[in-house]
This record gives sequence, structure tokens and C-alpha cells, in this order.
Amino acid sequence: MSDQSTPEATNAETAAREGVSRRRLLGTAGATGLVLGAAGGATGYAAAPSTAAAPLTSLGSGRAMFHGKHQPGITDPMQACGHLVAFDLAAGAGRKEAAALLRRWSDTARRLMAGEPSGTRDTDVARDSGPSSLTVTFGFGYSFFGRTGLDGQRPVALDPLPDFSSDHLDKNRSNGDLWVQIGADDSLVAFHALRALQRDAGAAARVRWQMNGFNRSPGATSRPMTARNLMGQVDGTRNPKPSEADFDRRIFVPEQPGRNERAWMANGSYAVVRRIRMLLDDWEKLSLKGQEDVIGRRKSDGAPLSGGGETTEMDLEKTDKAGNLVVPVNAHARITRPDQNGGAAMVRRPFSYHDGFDADGVPDAGLLFICWQADPLRGFVPVQRKLDRGDALSQFIRHEASGLFAVPGGAAEGEYVGQRLLEG
Repeated sequence: MSDQSTPEATNAETAAREGVSRRRLLGTAGATGLVLGAAGGATGYAAAPSTAAAPLTSLGSGRAMFHGKHQPGITDPMQACGHLVAFDLAAGAGRKEAAALLRRWSDTARRLMAGEPSGTRDTDVARDSGPSSLTVTFGFGYSFFGRTGLDGQRPVALDPLPDFSSDHLDKNRSNGDLWVQIGADDSLVAFHALRALQRDAGAAARVRWQMNGFNRSPGATSRPMTARNLMGQVDGTRNPKPSEADFDRRIFVPEQPGRNERAWMANGSYAVVRRIRMLLDDWEKLSLKGQEDVIGRRKSDGAPLSGGGETTEMDLEKTDKAGNLVVPVNAHARITRPDQNGGAAMVRRPFSYHDGFDADGVPDAGLLFICWQADPLRGFVPVQRKLDRGDALSQFIRHEASGLFAVPGGAAEGEYVGQRLLEG
């Protein structure tokens, strides 16, 4: 986790009548321009009324675009539920099979994100729903390039992440040849997409691991608010915004990549995925002040302990009457600040998760951490190394799974994701 976070958003406008049909929901989406993208991700609840929670009938009308400069699911507002799934290519499957699979997956994703059936064998799970802000994002792992004979096209930025002292990684739930991120504001829509893509894999690939996550539902609060994690903390305020002049440079690979990059990654990004278990029983034993000192922010509203509101700049030098730093030297929010890490920046777009309780009643719960950056060696890695050296939060969390994936740029009309790599 880090002090940088992704804004929570809703994409709703009011659907005027009861009993809105799927066709009319789609018509409403097209007519009112409910398309979520980079601009929506920059604020809180993009395009949401600020006076009241949105009616339930409007949730299904939100629509994200499949085709574009960047893949969906990176700058789009956070959705209420999500699935992360990694696949390994089957024995004997190579570049040809991978290309056919990405072609199938891209066509299915395009249909589902438009609120259409997945194809001729649609299961009807989402028959009554609109697009529900569904996004589907595809990425390639380090091992994918060897399996497909494309070692020469593997970017240097995809080199394996270093080991960290907080790692307790399960290799069976880490990495993978292919990675898919699914997000939606309706659980059935998200599951429908997961099942359709898994069926599309056929004999070409098998599931390596899969994780389920959730966030606050759009419209659940009376006004736009930053999301909270399962520790009850306001999880993030300092995410880079698409409106910032250097956003693209920090988050996306440039259209003319440098010598250590590959042309097929232009307008793409790198996703670091970590399953971070929160040791909630230990965390909840802390006093409110103890929790706030660990984070460096007030639990009530996310404001820095140095004063002000949630977005007030943190005063790292402020001391109390006894001369002690108001924001402790090992506070999580202090350590993760970009200006404390050589300007390292990443867009965090996580999901919370809860996978039940163990035999002792301890919750298996935490954060499916997902961060995006143009180069993980300049984004995630320096921040995590700094956290490794003395973050107060580290004794309350455990990194249990990890993956790094190259996520190419968006597919143009008539293209599939990864076509420039697989057919270049």
C-alpha cells in the first residue's frame, strides 16, 4: 500500500423511469455520453451528482470504451468489484495460438464492454444488465516471451522484481504468462466477463491463479469521497492525475520509446500486482492515535497529522510542544511521498479482498494492490525498497503474491490487443 491512491468514482446519470430495459440503458449511455476515461479518473466520482446518491437504475448505463490510445482499466474510475486472473499458455501453444487467443479475447471484451452478449455461446448471466462500467485489461508476463519465441521483444522494464524483506510470496499465485484485469460496477457483469474469457481460453491457456476484489459501490456515499481500505483508513489522496502535465510521461510508455523499450509497448504501461494481506486482528488492537501515527494521517478524514484537510500538503517538519515530529519519521504516508523517493510516481487502482477466515477465526483479507507506471524500476521498486527499510505499517501487512506485467497500448478499431507484438 502507499499514500498514493486512486479516486473512487461513479459514472451515473439518472435513468428516468422504472423498469429500464437493457436496450434503453444502452441507449441512455450513448445519448448522454457516459463514457469513462482519463478525465473521469482524475477527480472523484466523475460526472456524478454531488447532492445525492445515484439511483440504482443508473449504475448499469456507465460504459467504458474498449478501443483507444490506452487500454481501459488504468485511468477509469475505480469499480465496485473486480477479478484478477493469470493464465499460462498450454504445452505446445506458441505465438500463433497466443495471437488467436488475444484476438478472441479482444473481440469478447469489446462486446461485453458495450453491454452486448459475449458471442453465440453467451451464458445470459448478464442478460438484464447494462455495461456497468465494465473494463477488461490484458497484459504479458516475463515468461510469455520465451513461450512464444519473442525473447528479443521482451522489454528491460519487465525484468523480475527484486526480493523484498516483507515478501512471503506464494509462487503458485504469482506471475503468469498472461494477465487479465476485470472491473465493473455490478458483480454479475464482472463474473460474466470472467467466465467468458476463461471459456475463450479453450485449449490454448489454463488458469494459473485468480483473485476477487471489491470497492465501495458508486453512490454509496452522499458526496464524492476517497475510498477506504479494510483498515478503515482513507486510502489515498496523492494519486497522479491525468490533468497533470507530466502524467503521461510518468504512467505511460512514450510513443517513441527509448533504447531499452520496445515499439509495441508505445502508449502502454506496466502493472505491478501484489496480494497484500492485512493482519487485521493486530491492527485493530491499536488505539486510534496508534493507527494514525502508523499512517501519518487522521483516520476520520485522511488529513495529514500536521493539519488541514485531506488534500493539504503534509508538513514533514512540524513538531509538537515536546519537539517531536507530528508526522512520525516512519509513518507510511511520509515514506511513500514522491518527494521522498526521487519523484517516483504510480497510479494505484486497487481492490480490497476477503477470502474468509482460517481455523482460528483470523480473517484472510487485505488489498489486491495494482499500480501503474511507465517503468516499475522508477515507480514501484524505489518506493517498496524505502518501505522495506522502516515503514511502521510493515508489521501489520504481509505481501503474499506478486506479479509484473507489460500492458500494451490500446487496440485501434479493427485490431486486437497485442497485435503489434504478435504480428510485428
